[in-house]
Amino acid sequence: MALTNAYTEAYGKLGDFFSALRDGQAPPLFTHQVLQDLGFKSTKQRAFIPLLKALGFLSPDGKPTERYKEYRAHAQSKKVMADALREAYSDIFLIKEHPTAGDQAAIEGKFKSYHNCSDNVAVNMRRTFFALLELADLSAKATTKPEQQHAEVHVDTTRSEPGNPPPRSAASPTLHYNIQVHLPATKDIEVYNAIFKSLKEHLF
Repeated sequence: MALTNAYTEAYGKLGDFFSALRDGQAPPLFTHQVLQDLGFKSTKQRAFIPLLKALGFLSPDGKPTERYKEYRAHAQSKKVMADALREAYSDIFLIKEHPTAGDQAAIEGKFKSYHNCSDNVAVNMRRTFFALLELADLSAKATTKPEQQHAEVHVDTTRSEPGNPPPRSAASPTLHYNIQVHLPATKDIEVYNAIFKSLKEHLF
């Protein structure tokens, strides 16, 4: 579960901002200078950068992610935004799968109670969420994140002497462990090698 506390008082410009992201190239690093070069020079609009990080468009160090690059494809931008919202605001979607204007009071209350924030901040969080919601297509099926995929390792704990495997029969129960390994989303193959090496050493 998650409910980001990122918000902007310049929520009215979010549509223009994400249009600019979609139509431009992804920079090596998204900085305040990049934001200004896109035409968003107000100090209130600086909050767009932490909002991008909360939505998974930028890494914590400000580098554009695959989600950022996928958003640039016009045909799938609304689906990408829907995935981002379901991830960053998952607690909201527990209240309502398809939030509408009629749910604003409940959603604002959720922000206020979850983050123990003031009325004004909760209002801006709610307005930011609904401004982003206008850029998403919630009818699109959610995409499974790589880290949500898992590998299953089956370990047979029955033992036998070498060269003399025990006969299996329906009357002879065996014990199996079903271990789920949640793999992190990374392009570094050494991370996966280390995980499976550890499994081999400790389980087999």
